[in-house]
Amino acid sequence: MKVQIPRRNIDIDQVPRPLFAVQSSTIEQDWEVEPHRHQKAQLIYTVRGMIRCEVENGLWLVPPQCALWMPGNVLHNAQGAGSSEAYCLFVDQHVVAGLPQSCCTLSVSPLLRELLLQATTFEPLYDEQGAEGRLTAVLLDQLVAAPIENLHLPVSDDARIRQLTEGMLNSPADKSTLGQWAQRIGMSERSLSRTLQQQMGMSFGHWRRQLHVMLALQRLTQGESVQTVALDLGYESASGFVTMFRKAVGKPPARYLAERNASGQPLGGAISM
Repeated sequence: MKVQIPRRNIDIDQVPRPLFAVQSSTIEQDWEVEPHRHQKAQLIYTVRGMIRCEVENGLWLVPPQCALWMPGNVLHNAQGAGSSEAYCLFVDQHVVAGLPQSCCTLSVSPLLRELLLQATTFEPLYDEQGAEGRLTAVLLDQLVAAPIENLHLPVSDDARIRQLTEGMLNSPADKSTLGQWAQRIGMSERSLSRTLQQQMGMSFGHWRRQLHVMLALQRLTQGESVQTVALDLGYESASGFVTMFRKAVGKPPARYLAERNASGQPLGGAISM
């Protein structure tokens, strides 16, 4: 039997169902949701625009037709710049084996997308023994099978590494060497290199390339040209930027964005992060 309860002011963690989906609305201005946590895991699926989440020690970017998965009880915030549109799915991660145990970005197939959108029409207390329950089971299977993508930028609680992060975010075209950045933030080059490997798991060059990919996606999804983005990030030509992007992501930016934009069109509703 289906029981209807109002969606307003719902405590997500108290909904006694494997999942609870929330429709999104198009937001035409910058927005931010303050850091918070909940027991249930969460999937944030971006339809349009770019959503950025800081999750404990990592910065995650969610471009169109991609999704961020966060296990339960993870402290996180969310923010969008300009026009954006997203859907949220809250999942009891104990109901099915194989769900990711750490934060990651997932590629959303057309089937998973349609299942997610259909789930947003369910009442919170949908009939688990009926058609909605069966669709929920398929959705969870598709979620387990979704490919993981690498759109993660590690960050650190170390004040000096934070200073480096903010400096590079503010001046991404800065071509300063590791040694020059180390001098600016009061560290030796060797100490900075070791700290980056220990706290972020990657070299300075790898971390800077990852930053460029994330900043590029944020701007490309807003309609800026590859040429403009490449020059603003400090590349001498668009081809040099495309080569970097292909090595980092596995495909050139135009193809990457086209594949995501082809899998769905913007929809409407009400947002909750």
